[in-house]
Amino acid sequence: MEKQLTQEETVTKVLLALESIRPFLNKDGGDIELIDVREHTVLVKLHGNCNGCPMSFSTMKLGVENTVKQFAPEITEVLAVE
Repeated sequence: MEKQLTQEETVTKVLLALESIRPFLNKDGGDIELIDVREHTVLVKLHGNCNGCPMSFSTMKLGVENTVKQFAPEITEVLAVE
């Protein structure tokens, strides 16, 4: 039987994922902040040039969400909040 991860373990994996993509966001004058992890959803806030950028949807889906899912497969969705 598969062991259920604790909320803390999931948050740690999500933070590691965000740290791994932060340099790419910083390079374009942006940043990302973890707001919350709820069930299988991660809420983040984009800062700097990433906030309101026309490419931010692609950045979220292709970059952030894919990376988070690689680090924490239990996560099914990453949403940006204002």
